[in-house]
Amino acid sequence: MTQYLDFEKPLAEIEGKAEELRAMARDNPEMDIEKESKALDKKAKDLLKSLYADLSPWRKCQVARHPDRPHCQDYIDALFTEYTPLAGDRNFADDHAVMGGMARLEGVPVMVIGHEKGNDTKSRIERNFGMARPEGYRKAIRLMDLANRFNLPVITLVDTPGAYPGKGAEERGQSEAIARSTEKCLELKVPLISVVIGEGGSGGAVAFATANRVAMLENSIYSVISPEGCASILWKDADKMREAAEALRLTPKDLNEIGVCDRIIDEPMGGAHRDRDAAIAAVGAALVSMLNELRELSGEKLRSDRRSKYLALGAKGLAA
Repeated sequence: MTQYLDFEKPLAEIEGKAEELRAMARDNPEMDIEKESKALDKKAKDLLKSLYADLSPWRKCQVARHPDRPHCQDYIDALFTEYTPLAGDRNFADDHAVMGGMARLEGVPVMVIGHEKGNDTKSRIERNFGMARPEGYRKAIRLMDLANRFNLPVITLVDTPGAYPGKGAEERGQSEAIARSTEKCLELKVPLISVVIGEGGSGGAVAFATANRVAMLENSIYSVISPEGCASILWKDADKMREAAEALRLTPKDLNEIGVCDRIIDEPMGGAHRDRDAAIAAVGAALVSMLNELRELSGEKLRSDRRSKYLALGAKGLAA
């Protein structure tokens, strides 16, 4: 069953009417509904195109958070072969919000790491809604170390509202774990490619996405704070999230203009959740293309280019 966002309510009504017609025809085979159903389908298609022609930043936030979007597990299952999951940080526990392991992408051995939000109530609770604890980032560090040792490119799939802010996480060194994961990204002498497939929230995303190439799905977001959090701090009113989303410049287009995002991956009309297979295939093609761009570079070149890229961010604004 399709889950509609707030701004999609008119579309829900039209598609609902079309489905009612088809249900009536199933109960009464002699009914001729072809003309009416085709007209409703065309109207729905045109409205969908209109709604998604120029999404506001806040609407992109809503689409990025859609519960039916493909998640990390879906991409791994569809794009990678011989996936061997690796668990635990060898110190405290295994964080189920972060998954990763060795795999092959079109035959090329890689290390894939990502945030997993889950797809139903039980799995979302188990995965902590994609919010990693310190042991999740330490697991990622362990996997990146392993990849560096065996010369495996690292692919990260980012989809998190942010790192988990709970008391236990803070007691176990959340900020230090995020910082060390970011540091590890900068140290690697293998290609590091990141794709923001949904939400890229705060340091929880940066710890995976300090990469040679950062790609974003067309309706994903990447920001230092959520629009609701920003509005609560600046205006003391979370309902001003629309204004905050505009100010944060969190869309792929904005981030591409300032050099944070290197590539924007097109989504099917209506978002990745409306055609999951097409969205996953587009990400796979982008990953292969970016990997080919980096495979011939030496380890030192990969590391120095990555460090230079992030040191240069914001330089234009400071110069001005």
